[in-house]
Amino acid sequence: MRTTQAGTSSASGDVAYARTPALPLDLFSGTIFKSLRRTDQRKWAHAYLKGLLVTPGKKSVRRLATAISRDPSVAQSLRQFVSLSPWDFDEVMEELTHWVAGRRPGPVWSIGRAVLPKRGDRSVGVHRYFDRSSGRTLNCQLGLGSFWCVGDAQFPVDWCLHLSTTWTQDPARRREARIPDGEQYRPMWADALRLVDRLAARSDSPSSVVLVDMSDEPDVGYLLRGLARRHRDFVVAVPPYLAVLAAGEGASAPVSAKSLLSGQSPDSAVVLSLGKERRPARFQTSLVRLTGGPPGRAPGPLYRLYTEADPTGAPGPLWLTSLAHHTLAEVSSITALHAGTAEAIGSMRRDFGLLDFEGRSFPGWYHHMALVSAAYTYQRLHGSAAAPPPDTAQRVP
Repeated sequence: MRTTQAGTSSASGDVAYARTPALPLDLFSGTIFKSLRRTDQRKWAHAYLKGLLVTPGKKSVRRLATAISRDPSVAQSLRQFVSLSPWDFDEVMEELTHWVAGRRPGPVWSIGRAVLPKRGDRSVGVHRYFDRSSGRTLNCQLGLGSFWCVGDAQFPVDWCLHLSTTWTQDPARRREARIPDGEQYRPMWADALRLVDRLAARSDSPSSVVLVDMSDEPDVGYLLRGLARRHRDFVVAVPPYLAVLAAGEGASAPVSAKSLLSGQSPDSAVVLSLGKERRPARFQTSLVRLTGGPPGRAPGPLYRLYTEADPTGAPGPLWLTSLAHHTLAEVSSITALHAGTAEAIGSMRRDFGLLDFEGRSFPGWYHHMALVSAAYTYQRLHGSAAAPPPDTAQRVP
């Protein structure tokens, strides 16, 4: 039996993440929000960003305003800046992407889900969704985010709000939420491809590997083939019923991914390094091809299907990767980054107001996500902004 070592270092650099030197918040804010056309917009961007960083607990607009100023008009100004002021989410996130790229991120683009529970049915994009992490069906907004890994930290560089057909096919709801005409329903796999295309357009990283969990996506094959057409390597969690063809002679009938791996003996051992934790792991793995290729054509690309063998027998995620000729140590180190994406989203929910957008509009949702992403990035890279003393918090600078 072969034993190798895997850890996040092979996917994201040889050194652990560390904060860069302290940076004044106004310098960071002035760079990230420099695309905003008007001086007052940039002022309120800085104020909202500071409020997210210094306000404890829930980040409602009123609490943000109270934390940074005693002026009662500030709350309304912040609310209008996020929900009504015209500024471009894409331009801000492009600037944030460049900021993170300057910290030499690793070669993995991780896509994670942000489940944002909401009351009622007025918040843009809200729908019934089964949340696997809680095992419950929730009334929520669902956002997909792109994350770039820098050492052992991950930074959000783009977002996509998933819109169900109950929103895209209802003219009245579209008008009320100010959903642009070009925004139509896309299945989850298409949302993921859209994020990949947008990040590819704004970064110089042709060899980055896409990491995403699509284990509940029935049409995941469209994502896999879309990534292959883009010549983009990937590590994707797939549904257990995904039909595959075992590589090798005499293997012609499609089988489900789960049944194929269940017949494999765990014959490869890897030492997983997850932060400071190190533990041995054994994997079931097989080389496969996807079904559905044109008849008479040459066989499709070779992929590696694998899952970590649980000693208790509990089923684990099934992963498919285009890195078929890489070692299990290398691909499992990329897989391990998925937990870091979930942790980053959890931190944004707990500490940076990801759940706390009070508006209902499509532009407002994106504006809030840009501001939360900027606050999270600043805090992780440069430390917290100092709260103004009570006797000086009279006005917004």
